[in-house]
Amino acid sequence: MTNSTQATMPAHEAAMSSHEATTPKIKWLEGVDLPVFFISGGVLVLFAVLALYDIEMVSGWVNTGFATSTKLFGAYWQILLLLTFVIGILLAVSHTGAVVLGGIKVPEISTFKWISIIMCTLLAGGGVFWAAAEPMAHFTSPPPLFAGMPGSETGTAQAAYNALAQSFMHWGFLAWAILGSLTGIVFMYLHYEKGLPLKPRTLLYPVFGDRVMTGPLGTIVDSCCVLAVVAGTVGPIGFLGLQVSFGLEKLFGIPNTYATQVSILVGLIGIYTLSAVSGVTKGIQILSRANVILAVALMAFILFFGPTAFIVDGYIQGFGLYLDQFIPMATFRASPAWLDWWTVFFWGWFLGYGPLMAMFVARISRGRTIRQMVLLISVVAPIITCFWFTIVGGSGLAFELANPGVISEPFTGFNLPAALLAITEQLPMGFVISVLFLILTTIFVATTGDSMTYAVSMVMTGTDDPKPAIRVFWGVIMGVVAALLISIGSGGISALQSFIVITAVPVSLVLLPSLWTAPQIAMKMAKEQGL
Repeated sequence: MTNSTQATMPAHEAAMSSHEATTPKIKWLEGVDLPVFFISGGVLVLFAVLALYDIEMVSGWVNTGFATSTKLFGAYWQILLLLTFVIGILLAVSHTGAVVLGGIKVPEISTFKWISIIMCTLLAGGGVFWAAAEPMAHFTSPPPLFAGMPGSETGTAQAAYNALAQSFMHWGFLAWAILGSLTGIVFMYLHYEKGLPLKPRTLLYPVFGDRVMTGPLGTIVDSCCVLAVVAGTVGPIGFLGLQVSFGLEKLFGIPNTYATQVSILVGLIGIYTLSAVSGVTKGIQILSRANVILAVALMAFILFFGPTAFIVDGYIQGFGLYLDQFIPMATFRASPAWLDWWTVFFWGWFLGYGPLMAMFVARISRGRTIRQMVLLISVVAPIITCFWFTIVGGSGLAFELANPGVISEPFTGFNLPAALLAITEQLPMGFVISVLFLILTTIFVATTGDSMTYAVSMVMTGTDDPKPAIRVFWGVIMGVVAALLISIGSGGISALQSFIVITAVPVSLVLLPSLWTAPQIAMKMAKEQGL
């Protein structure tokens, strides 16, 4: 691999020089990959325009594409995630785990800040609303795998433990592993050791060589990956506008109007764009740190002043069930309709984030070992995520068991923000806690917004320090598209969230080679470092 990589460098550099020479003399577009810029940006804008023109038509197209994608690729995605997790763990526990990545020996970012950025970026705002809603959804309507088990009837404590276990599967080890455990290794080596650009196409370099670095295939790959992550980020941004507006009306009586929703988005855009412009070592770190401190404070409060006994029991029982039923849940195929709208939907969403999240992980993990990176992403972060789901969703289950209907009734019709506020209102100082959760959700989405703005900008330039103007453009455009989509109600955002799963099809093919290229690179680096 080394010889072929070195051999391509002159060609790659020539391609870059040619690209720079043909770039228009527009200052903020200098060094930008224009084909990728216009294709990814153009498709996003076209989606928004068509949705505004006829949301029913767009929803129909998206639903058809969604159904086809899940039917043809659902099983492949399940196997891909499972193999990614297993191979990553094997690399971490073997001698390759001691390999230091990124071309430097001392990490750039402190361990606490590093963990904070990764947790906040990858968990994102969905981790707040879904943490409240998903366990309740599985409690009121048991997953097919658990539906027939003795003692699992709806309304029982066992049904609550089953609901937590199913939520852990969707947000646990496999979901996290795909977001940078193997692909992070590939990026760290090919970019920082071999000088290839920090773009999704680089993941395919070991397979296709120069053809993917300089030809149309690379442009298509980068555009698909950017589009997937932009769609995956615009969705939560728009979703947040709708959710926080709902919360403000319920808590403060502020009218839940489009003007309120746009005002929330303007504030959010300002926060994450400024954060992205200030860079990884400043704004993104500060925002992530604030996020973690507030999340930990709320977790501690709920743990000690909420339904403590159930939270402890629920976590232990739910996690035990998760481990016991790990393979059956991960490979479950018996109910396609349920599977498509739960497991495959979530995993398609995470897959869409995969390449750009791996680029971001590579950017902030220089100087870390393979063991540190894989164990944080694939083990530690999922365990923390599952505990967070137990704190929020488990409390909801405890309140529901004690007083049937107190959480499930507000949640009727899949009302995610209503479920969250119904839970927080049952806690001591319910009003204050509700307000703090709205703030936390906003910061969560902002940390995803700034990280993904930064990552998209890296794709546009191929460097790990893209120009501020590019970061501003993508930060603003994602917010504007979100504002346009929520103008037609939740249907626009829902269509975009389903569209993410469609974009995950080509992205999942980009991620596939890392199953064998990451181990090859790890073993090669271990030999080079004398391990």
